[in-house]
Amino acid sequence: MSDKDDHIRTIGYGESAIGYIRKNTLPAYPRSYELWYTYSAGYNQGLNRAINEAVKDNGRISTDEMLSLYGRFLSPTRLGDRLDDVGSKVSREVEEIVETLKLSADATSDYGAALEQAGMKIAGISDPDKLKLYVTHLVKSTQNAVASNRKLESQLLESKKHIENLQSSLEAIRYESLIDELTTLNNRKHFDNSLEKVIRNSIESGRGFALLMTDIDHFKKFNDTYGHQTGDQVLRLVALSVKQNISSQDVACRYGGEEFAIILPHAALDEAVEVAEKIRAAVMAKELVKRSTGENLGRITISAGVAAYNPDDNEHTIVSRADEAMYAAKNAGRNLVKTENDLEVKENQENVA
Repeated sequence: MSDKDDHIRTIGYGESAIGYIRKNTLPAYPRSYELWYTYSAGYNQGLNRAINEAVKDNGRISTDEMLSLYGRFLSPTRLGDRLDDVGSKVSREVEEIVETLKLSADATSDYGAALEQAGMKIAGISDPDKLKLYVTHLVKSTQNAVASNRKLESQLLESKKHIENLQSSLEAIRYESLIDELTTLNNRKHFDNSLEKVIRNSIESGRGFALLMTDIDHFKKFNDTYGHQTGDQVLRLVALSVKQNISSQDVACRYGGEEFAIILPHAALDEAVEVAEKIRAAVMAKELVKRSTGENLGRITISAGVAAYNPDDNEHTIVSRADEAMYAAKNAGRNLVKTENDLEVKENQENVA
């Protein structure tokens, strides 16, 4: 994406954020701006849903509500706090298990000593009544040991369940940190990590890959005309089309507001173009209906750019070529797929001219 295009898009989100701050008569804290900018861009579906509910109930957002929503959905420490909480619970659970095992070990040691002592004493008892009394005592000690082991087993099973629940919590936090909630595609953080990994693998294996970048045509105009909720519906529709036309090894991500990126491991340029064309056709084939009114909003289109990895590439260069190819598709009329080779053709034509 060019600096000019990025400027136009982000200025639009910024102006929209300022408008929401004014409309709700909120103090223009940096956090206020971040919250409403994120709402305008539609990056955080949970935040948008919470704001829409609050506005529906109260007609506006108060300063306290805004700060609360910021803490819930945007605070930089939010995931860290949750990880700390889970970590503390794991530590406590482990401490309890260690203490339980220690007590069990002590009880087992005492029982073993009692058996050893009993063996020596029984050998010297000739009185049947005393022998019977001592055996009864041993039976009771054995029953106590069995009961203690059963209690230990129960406690360990309960601890196992707690730790499994904590593992699920950690997995949920990890999932949240890598997944875009609105589209359920991977997020930008996951894209950056995956691109770095696939480049490293390509260097080691000598096998390349392809990168596909797509952008929804006229999305800002559509979003401004029909509202953010319908805009979210468009994003989900495109995400679904992406999911339905890639393989399990491909990495599909929401790269930006209305921009998507797909890493295709081991794919050649022509293979990636086929995938891009399938996605483009799938998006164009779907008619969009506004859920609240049933109004038919027509069809949407995407523009796509494709680049293939070469040995001189880094994360920035291959993304830049795919992005330039995508904007070449937009400049050529939109609803098209262009590749880095089209950039070379254009450059050669300009040189001849």
